[in-house]
Amino acid sequence: MARCRKEAAGWEGDEGQCDSGIESLRSLPGGRDAPAGVEPPVPAEEPPEEKRPGEEPPAEERLDSSYGSGALPEALPRLPPACGTEEPPPVAKGLSRRQLEALNFVSEDGDTLVHLAIIHCAPDVALFCIAHLPTEMLETQNDLFQTPLHLAVYLEQPVVVEALMRKGVNLGLQDRNGNTPLHLACEQQCLYCAQQLLQGTAEPPEHHQDLQLQNWQGLACLHISTLKGNIEMMSLLLQSGANIDVQEGTSGKTPLHLAVECCNRRAVQFLLLNGAYVDAQMYNGCTPLHLAVCHRDAAIASILSHSGADTLLRNMENETAQDLADGNDDLLALLPFDDLKISGKPVVCSE
Repeated sequence: MARCRKEAAGWEGDEGQCDSGIESLRSLPGGRDAPAGVEPPVPAEEPPEEKRPGEEPPAEERLDSSYGSGALPEALPRLPPACGTEEPPPVAKGLSRRQLEALNFVSEDGDTLVHLAIIHCAPDVALFCIAHLPTEMLETQNDLFQTPLHLAVYLEQPVVVEALMRKGVNLGLQDRNGNTPLHLACEQQCLYCAQQLLQGTAEPPEHHQDLQLQNWQGLACLHISTLKGNIEMMSLLLQSGANIDVQEGTSGKTPLHLAVECCNRRAVQFLLLNGAYVDAQMYNGCTPLHLAVCHRDAAIASILSHSGADTLLRNMENETAQDLADGNDDLLALLPFDDLKISGKPVVCSE
């Protein structure tokens, strides 16, 4: 965005350059500059140098991605009157070729007009562009691999999210961090946007949500919601078909492992009540009970024990939860030494 542009309403110069990728405002109908080498027509009764009423003096402006700095040279149907020019909108329905070229603007950062309208909180402009652009254009990813849907979810603009969903945009496109729009909704804890994304109204069917899809950190949406401790979001994901025991990609932790690590008693109870596997093992063999004992969290260890956690499962270091609890009487009281039994009864050793 380092290059400067010349305002369509007030600039006349030797060389006009527009960094919107449409060459120059002079090439578009309604532009105020005549093509190079051609004198603009001047009415006989009006001096050539006379300033038009309401015309502002020239002033340089830096293109900062705002929609106001990229005013279109030709009036578009259904836009507010302030956004138009002196030319009336075309009588025929749809857009002219010149208007389409303007709508297909792409900035140096790869942002389309839809990206910019969302960034600068101009929903009316975003909705107009969405209504007139093909789906392929609405799925354009900028230099950060963000689609307009990513930005609409991140900035919590549900009206724009709904409009993009109706156009059937791909919900599974990932940004530079591997996040889909649903990942961002979980990260931002935007329940309403998540509900919209999970409505299943997107077409075609191959664009429906993959709830097990992981970002580049190995996290699925349920992992993110668990780390945030958002029970409502977790419930929504499970109702939509998320795997409650999905393992994250780096160490194999399930949402239950993450809830234990976060010392979130409520999330632990919620996951267990909804069928989470209490003895799920990470890649190194650790169960949620191993983690609870390591964190010296007797309350969560008690919840896991009462839910049937196996105290004798060993990790890759050949350690049981009992081994890790050595020296902690509160934890040891929860983990009875029942590994040696005769006729189903534990053997009590005495010195």
